[in-house]
Amino acid sequence: MPYSFPLGPYHPALEEPFKVKVQCRGEVIDSATVEVGFSFRGIELLAQKRNWVEVITLIERVCGICSNTHAMTFCMAAETIAGIEVPKRAAHIRTIIAELERLHSHLLWAGVGAEDIGFHSLFMEVFTLRELVMDTLEAISGNRVNYGMNCIGGVHRDIPDPKRHLPALDTLSKGLAEIVIPTFTENPTALTRTRGVGRLTREQAVEWAVVGPVARASGLDIDVRKDQPYLSYADLGFESVVRPEGDVLARVVVRALEMVESIRLIREALLSLPAGPLRATQGVPEIPSGEATIRTEAPRGEAFYYVASEGGATPARVKIRTPSFVNIPAIEAMVVGQPLADLSIIQASVDPCISCTDR
Repeated sequence: MPYSFPLGPYHPALEEPFKVKVQCRGEVIDSATVEVGFSFRGIELLAQKRNWVEVITLIERVCGICSNTHAMTFCMAAETIAGIEVPKRAAHIRTIIAELERLHSHLLWAGVGAEDIGFHSLFMEVFTLRELVMDTLEAISGNRVNYGMNCIGGVHRDIPDPKRHLPALDTLSKGLAEIVIPTFTENPTALTRTRGVGRLTREQAVEWAVVGPVARASGLDIDVRKDQPYLSYADLGFESVVRPEGDVLARVVVRALEMVESIRLIREALLSLPAGPLRATQGVPEIPSGEATIRTEAPRGEAFYYVASEGGATPARVKIRTPSFVNIPAIEAMVVGQPLADLSIIQASVDPCISCTDR
C-alpha cells in the first residue's frame, strides 16, 4: 500500500523551512510535491517604499549567502536606466566579490552536503576552507555576510593591496585539490550516496527550466557569465563546467570545478586590477524614468531583475526572480523511483535557498 511521508517544513535535513510531501511504495518514492511560502517577507513591495540607496540595503537581505549578487544586480539595473557606465576598477572589484561569494556559497553547500551523508570530518575540512573565504571578504569589505560593497555607479571600497589576498587563494586551491574534490569524487562512502542518485536528464532539465549548477550538471551549457558577459568576465575569460550525468555526483563535480575556476578568476582580477575611480559619479545619482531587465549568474544560477522608474525618489517596481525559485520544483522529478533514505541528499543537491524564494 502506498503511503504519504512529509519532509519538513521544519526538519533537521532542511536548512530552511520548505516541505516535500512524498508518496511512497515501500521504501521507494512514487511522487513528490514541493511546497514553499512559509517565510514570505514582501521585499519587492518594501522596495517600492524606500529610496534608491535604502533599496540597496534592503535587497542585500534577499539572501544571506548571495547578498552581493542581489545588491549588484539591482545597481546594474539602476545604472542601465540612468545610462551610467561603471569604471573598470569598480567592475573588477565587483567581479572579485561576486566570485568570492560563489566560493562562499559552494563551500557552504559542500559542507551541508557532507553533513547530510554523515561525513562529519569532511564537513569540518570544508568549513575550514570557507573561513578563509569569509576572512578575505571581511578584509576587503569589513563584513562577513552583507558586504555593503555596491552603490549605484560603482563600489564603496577599494582593494589597495591586491597581492595581500593571493596566499589565501593558494591555500584554497590546495585544500580543494587535496581534500575536498578527491573525497567527494573518490571516497567509497561519498560515491555510494551520490552516484546515480537523484538523476535529472537533460530533457527534464529543459522541461523544468532549471538554471545554474543544476542545469550544467544535466548537460545544459548555460551560464550568464559566458552567454551575456557583464562586469569584467569578457576580459578575464571564462570556461563553464558541464557534466552530462545529471545525478547528485554530477552536481558535486560541477560546483567543485566551478570553485577552481572562481579562484582563477579572482587571481586574474587581482593581478590585473586597473587604475581609476571607484564610482562614476559622486553622491546619489538621479534615476530618470525608464525600465531595465538585468541577468546575472548568482552562485545557484541565473538571477533576474526587472526595475522600473518613474523619475521619483523610489523605484516604481522591483521584480526579482531568483534561481532557487525555478530549481526547487525540479526536486519533484529527481526523487521519483529513488529510495526514501536518499530524499535528504537529493533536495540538498539543488542547494535550495528558501530565503530568496520566499523574498
